[in-house]
Amino acid sequence: MTVRLRAHHLLCLLTYVGKGYSAAFTANYDKVVKRLGEGEAILIVSGPDDICAPMLDEPEPHCLREGAAERDGLAARDVGALLGRPLRAGDRLVLDASSLTRMRKAFSSGLTRQACSGCEWSDLCGAVARSGFQDTRL
Repeated sequence: MTVRLRAHHLLCLLTYVGKGYSAAFTANYDKVVKRLGEGEAILIVSGPDDICAPMLDEPEPHCLREGAAERDGLAARDVGALLGRPLRAGDRLVLDASSLTRMRKAFSSGLTRQACSGCEWSDLCGAVARSGFQDTRL
């Protein structure tokens, strides 16, 4: 199987410590992280992904808003530059220990954080990065 992820969730995964919008969201996120930790491949998608799934039943899911798509574009640009190749919907990748370390280093230094501007989770993610990514689940 393959985990379907939108580009900005590649950044969110780096600092995920079990906090989220709801209990259902967090339980689902934990399942996604477990799959990735077991080496499952990622398919980059445009729009809602496997992490967004529990929120799609809301009257106005934020994952359908223009801001989420803008974050995807910025994250795809920055993560793609870090990986040395364009990152587009339809691309596949696997997050191994080496790539996670590299992505976390870039996140900590701010190289890949433009997509995080204005995100309600930005302060938490910054604190997790400053802690050396302690207690992250991936």
